[in-house]
Amino acid sequence: MDIMNMFFTGDGVRLRYNQTGPRNGQQLLFVTGWRQAAVEWRKQVECFSSVGFRVTTFDMRCHGESDEPGFGYRVSRFAADLNDVLTQLDARDVTVIGHSMAVTWAWWDQYPDARKRVAILVLVDQTADIFRDSSWTDAQAALISAIFTPTQSMTCMFTSSVSESNFEWVLSQNKKTSVVNAAALLLDHSFSGEVSVFPHAGIEWIATQIPGARNYTFTAAEKGSHFVFWENPERFNYVLLDFLKARR
Repeated sequence: MDIMNMFFTGDGVRLRYNQTGPRNGQQLLFVTGWRQAAVEWRKQVECFSSVGFRVTTFDMRCHGESDEPGFGYRVSRFAADLNDVLTQLDARDVTVIGHSMAVTWAWWDQYPDARKRVAILVLVDQTADIFRDSSWTDAQAALISAIFTPTQSMTCMFTSSVSESNFEWVLSQNKKTSVVNAAALLLDHSFSGEVSVFPHAGIEWIATQIPGARNYTFTAAEKGSHFVFWENPERFNYVLLDFLKARR
Protein backbone atom coordinates (compact mmCIF):
# COMPACT_ATOMS: atom_id res chain seq x y z
CA MET A 1 0.00 0.00 0.00
CA ASP A 2 1.39 3.40 -1.00
CA ILE A 3 2.26 5.37 2.15
CA MET A 4 1.71 8.58 0.18
CA ASN A 5 -1.99 7.70 0.09
CA MET A 6 -2.29 7.51 3.86
CA PHE A 7 -2.65 10.13 6.57
CA PHE A 8 -3.27 10.15 10.31
CA THR A 9 -6.42 11.49 11.96
CA GLY A 10 -6.28 13.66 15.05
CA ASP A 11 -6.57 10.57 17.26
CA GLY A 12 -3.87 8.63 15.44
CA VAL A 13 -5.82 6.41 13.04
CA ARG A 14 -4.44 5.85 9.53
CA LEU A 15 -6.94 6.49 6.75
CA ARG A 16 -6.37 5.59 3.13
CA TYR A 17 -7.30 8.12 0.47
CA ASN A 18 -7.00 8.38 -3.29
CA GLN A 19 -6.87 11.37 -5.63
CA THR A 20 -7.42 11.18 -9.38
CA GLY A 21 -7.58 13.77 -12.14
CA PRO A 22 -5.64 16.97 -12.86
CA ARG A 23 -4.26 18.75 -9.80
CA ASN A 24 -5.76 22.05 -10.88
CA GLY A 25 -9.20 20.56 -11.59
CA GLN A 26 -12.37 21.49 -9.72
CA GLN A 27 -12.30 19.48 -6.49
CA LEU A 28 -14.82 16.75 -5.72
CA LEU A 29 -14.79 14.79 -2.45
CA PHE A 30 -16.97 11.67 -2.33
CA VAL A 31 -17.98 10.46 1.15
CA THR A 32 -19.18 6.89 1.54
CA GLY A 33 -22.13 5.59 3.50
CA TRP A 34 -22.48 2.97 6.19
CA ARG A 35 -20.10 0.04 5.74
CA GLN A 36 -19.03 1.16 2.25
CA ALA A 37 -15.49 1.27 0.88
CA ALA A 38 -14.24 4.25 -1.12
CA VAL A 39 -13.71 2.04 -4.16
CA GLU A 40 -17.50 1.78 -4.45
CA TRP A 41 -17.37 5.29 -5.96
CA ARG A 42 -15.14 3.99 -8.77
CA LYS A 43 -17.75 4.60 -11.50
CA GLN A 44 -17.89 8.26 -10.47
CA VAL A 45 -14.11 8.56 -10.05
CA GLU A 46 -13.54 7.30 -13.58
CA CYS A 47 -16.18 9.60 -15.08
CA PHE A 48 -15.37 12.86 -13.33
CA SER A 49 -11.58 12.59 -13.34
CA SER A 50 -11.70 11.91 -17.09
CA VAL A 51 -13.47 15.23 -17.73
CA GLY A 52 -11.07 17.35 -15.67
CA PHE A 53 -12.21 17.14 -12.05
CA ARG A 54 -9.81 16.47 -9.19
CA VAL A 55 -11.56 13.59 -7.41
CA THR A 56 -10.81 12.53 -3.84
CA THR A 57 -12.17 9.46 -2.08
CA PHE A 58 -11.20 7.98 1.27
CA ASP A 59 -11.93 4.96 3.44
CA MET A 60 -13.38 5.85 6.81
CA ARG A 61 -11.95 4.16 9.89
CA CYS A 62 -12.81 0.45 10.02
CA HIS A 63 -13.94 0.68 6.38
CA GLY A 64 -12.20 -0.51 3.21
CA GLU A 65 -8.42 -0.38 3.54
CA SER A 66 -8.19 2.07 6.45
CA ASP A 67 -7.20 1.07 9.98
CA GLU A 68 -9.64 -0.68 12.29
CA PRO A 69 -8.49 0.79 15.62
CA GLY A 70 -11.22 -0.60 17.89
CA PHE A 71 -12.55 2.80 18.90
CA GLY A 72 -14.27 5.86 17.48
CA TYR A 73 -17.22 4.12 15.82
CA ARG A 74 -19.51 7.12 16.19
CA VAL A 75 -20.79 9.52 13.58
CA SER A 76 -19.35 12.45 15.53
CA ARG A 77 -15.87 10.88 15.29
CA PHE A 78 -16.37 10.10 11.60
CA ALA A 79 -17.26 13.77 11.11
CA ALA A 80 -13.97 14.68 12.81
CA ASP A 81 -12.19 12.33 10.40
CA LEU A 82 -13.89 14.05 7.47
CA ASN A 83 -12.70 17.37 8.84
CA ASP A 84 -9.17 15.95 9.03
CA VAL A 85 -9.46 14.96 5.36
CA LEU A 86 -10.49 18.47 4.37
CA THR A 87 -7.82 20.21 6.43
CA GLN A 88 -4.86 17.86 5.85
CA LEU A 89 -5.47 17.80 2.09
CA ASP A 90 -6.12 21.55 2.25
CA ALA A 91 -9.32 21.20 0.25
CA ARG A 92 -10.74 24.53 -0.89
CA ASP A 93 -13.75 25.40 -3.02
CA VAL A 94 -14.58 21.70 -2.89
CA THR A 95 -17.84 19.94 -3.73
CA VAL A 96 -18.66 17.31 -1.09
CA ILE A 97 -20.91 14.45 -2.19
CA GLY A 98 -22.11 12.47 0.82
CA HIS A 99 -24.07 9.22 0.56
CA SER A 100 -26.37 7.62 3.12
CA MET A 101 -24.81 7.71 6.60
CA ALA A 102 -25.07 11.21 8.02
CA VAL A 103 -21.34 11.96 8.31
CA THR A 104 -21.71 15.11 6.20
CA TRP A 105 -24.65 16.27 8.32
CA ALA A 106 -22.56 15.81 11.48
CA TRP A 107 -19.52 17.52 9.97
CA TRP A 108 -21.62 20.53 8.92
CA ASP A 109 -23.03 20.80 12.43
CA GLN A 110 -19.75 20.30 14.31
CA TYR A 111 -17.36 22.41 12.23
CA PRO A 112 -19.07 25.66 11.18
CA ASP A 113 -15.73 27.44 10.71
CA ALA A 114 -14.65 24.82 8.18
CA ARG A 115 -17.74 25.26 5.99
CA LYS A 116 -15.87 27.93 4.02
CA ARG A 117 -13.89 25.13 2.40
CA VAL A 118 -17.03 23.77 0.75
CA ALA A 119 -18.52 25.39 -2.34
CA ILE A 120 -21.29 22.86 -2.99
CA LEU A 121 -22.85 20.16 -0.80
CA VAL A 122 -24.60 17.19 -2.42
CA LEU A 123 -26.58 14.73 -0.30
CA VAL A 124 -27.32 11.37 -1.92
CA ASP A 125 -30.30 9.56 -0.37
CA GLN A 126 -29.32 10.88 3.04
CA THR A 127 -32.34 11.30 5.28
CA ALA A 128 -32.60 13.51 8.35
CA ASP A 129 -33.25 10.51 10.59
CA ILE A 130 -33.88 6.79 10.22
CA PHE A 131 -35.14 5.71 13.63
CA ARG A 132 -38.57 6.98 14.55
CA ASP A 133 -39.30 8.31 18.01
CA SER A 134 -42.00 6.32 19.77
CA SER A 135 -44.01 9.52 20.27
CA TRP A 136 -44.20 10.29 16.54
CA THR A 137 -47.25 9.59 14.45
CA ASP A 138 -46.92 7.55 11.27
CA ALA A 139 -47.27 10.77 9.27
CA GLN A 140 -44.49 12.49 11.21
CA ALA A 141 -42.13 9.55 10.76
CA ALA A 142 -42.96 9.27 7.07
CA LEU A 143 -42.27 12.97 6.52
CA ILE A 144 -38.55 12.47 7.18
CA SER A 145 -38.36 8.80 6.12
CA ALA A 146 -37.62 7.52 9.64
CA ILE A 147 -38.39 3.92 8.77
CA PHE A 148 -35.14 1.96 8.92
CA THR A 149 -34.52 -0.88 11.37
CA PRO A 150 -31.22 -2.69 11.98
CA THR A 151 -32.76 -6.00 10.88
CA GLN A 152 -33.11 -4.93 7.26
CA SER A 153 -30.63 -6.48 4.86
CA MET A 154 -28.44 -5.06 2.14
CA THR A 155 -30.71 -6.47 -0.55
CA CYS A 156 -33.39 -3.88 0.14
CA MET A 157 -30.97 -1.10 -0.86
CA PHE A 158 -30.82 -2.22 -4.50
CA THR A 159 -33.37 -2.77 -7.25
CA SER A 160 -34.26 -6.31 -8.22
CA SER A 161 -32.45 -5.82 -11.54
CA VAL A 162 -29.00 -5.52 -9.99
CA SER A 163 -26.74 -8.26 -11.31
CA GLU A 164 -25.48 -10.89 -8.91
CA SER A 165 -21.85 -10.01 -9.68
CA ASN A 166 -22.42 -6.30 -9.01
CA PHE A 167 -24.23 -6.99 -5.76
CA GLU A 168 -21.66 -9.53 -4.55
CA TRP A 169 -18.79 -7.13 -5.28
CA VAL A 170 -20.38 -4.34 -3.23
CA LEU A 171 -21.15 -6.81 -0.46
CA SER A 172 -17.53 -7.99 -0.43
CA GLN A 173 -16.34 -4.40 0.07
CA ASN A 174 -18.87 -3.79 2.82
CA LYS A 175 -17.77 -6.93 4.67
CA LYS A 176 -14.38 -5.30 5.24
CA THR A 177 -16.15 -3.60 8.13
CA SER A 178 -16.81 -6.15 10.87
CA VAL A 179 -20.39 -6.95 11.86
CA VAL A 180 -19.78 -5.73 15.40
CA ASN A 181 -18.40 -2.36 14.33
CA ALA A 182 -21.01 -1.94 11.61
CA ALA A 183 -23.83 -2.58 14.08
CA ALA A 184 -22.43 -0.07 16.57
CA LEU A 185 -22.15 2.55 13.87
CA LEU A 186 -25.62 1.87 12.49
CA LEU A 187 -27.18 2.32 15.90
CA ASP A 188 -25.28 5.58 16.41
CA HIS A 189 -26.19 7.29 13.14
CA SER A 190 -29.26 8.99 11.77
CA PHE A 191 -29.80 7.42 8.49
CA SER A 192 -33.29 9.29 -3.21
CA GLY A 193 -34.91 7.53 -5.27
CA GLU A 194 -38.42 6.24 -5.87
CA VAL A 195 -37.40 2.68 -5.10
CA SER A 196 -34.86 3.48 -2.40
CA VAL A 197 -35.29 1.76 0.94
CA PHE A 198 -35.90 5.30 2.24
CA PRO A 199 -39.14 6.89 0.98
CA HIS A 200 -38.19 9.74 -1.33
CA ALA A 201 -40.63 12.10 0.40
CA GLY A 202 -38.16 12.42 3.28
CA ILE A 203 -35.37 13.47 0.96
CA GLU A 204 -37.63 15.91 -0.84
CA TRP A 205 -38.64 17.43 2.52
CA ILE A 206 -34.98 18.09 3.34
CA ALA A 207 -34.63 20.10 0.12
CA THR A 208 -37.48 22.36 1.23
CA GLN A 209 -35.58 23.16 4.42
CA ILE A 210 -32.36 24.30 2.72
CA PRO A 211 -32.45 27.73 1.02
CA GLY A 212 -31.55 27.47 -2.65
CA ALA A 213 -31.45 23.67 -2.60
CA ARG A 214 -32.30 21.61 -5.67
CA ASN A 215 -33.78 18.13 -5.43
CA TYR A 216 -33.71 15.31 -7.96
CA THR A 217 -35.59 12.05 -7.39
CA PHE A 218 -34.45 9.16 -9.56
CA THR A 219 -37.44 7.25 -10.88
CA ALA A 220 -37.97 3.51 -10.75
CA ALA A 221 -37.14 3.40 -14.48
CA GLU A 222 -33.84 5.09 -13.65
CA LYS A 223 -33.13 2.37 -11.05
CA GLY A 224 -33.52 4.91 -8.26
CA SER A 225 -32.38 2.67 -5.42
CA HIS A 226 -30.26 3.60 -2.42
CA PHE A 227 -27.28 2.66 -4.61
CA VAL A 228 -28.40 4.45 -7.76
CA PHE A 229 -24.84 5.71 -8.30
CA TRP A 230 -23.76 2.08 -8.66
CA GLU A 231 -26.77 0.62 -10.47
CA ASN A 232 -27.20 3.48 -12.96
CA PRO A 233 -23.92 5.42 -12.96
CA GLU A 234 -24.50 6.98 -16.38
CA ARG A 235 -27.69 8.72 -15.26
CA PHE A 236 -26.38 9.54 -11.79
CA ASN A 237 -23.19 11.08 -13.19
CA TYR A 238 -25.14 13.08 -15.77
CA VAL A 239 -27.48 14.52 -13.13
CA LEU A 240 -24.58 15.37 -10.80
CA LEU A 241 -22.57 16.99 -13.60
CA ASP A 242 -25.59 19.01 -14.69
CA PHE A 243 -26.08 20.19 -11.09
CA LEU A 244 -22.42 21.21 -10.76
CA LYS A 245 -22.53 23.17 -14.02
CA ALA A 246 -25.65 25.02 -12.86
CA ARG A 247 -23.94 26.04 -9.62
CA ARG A 248 -20.79 27.44 -11.24
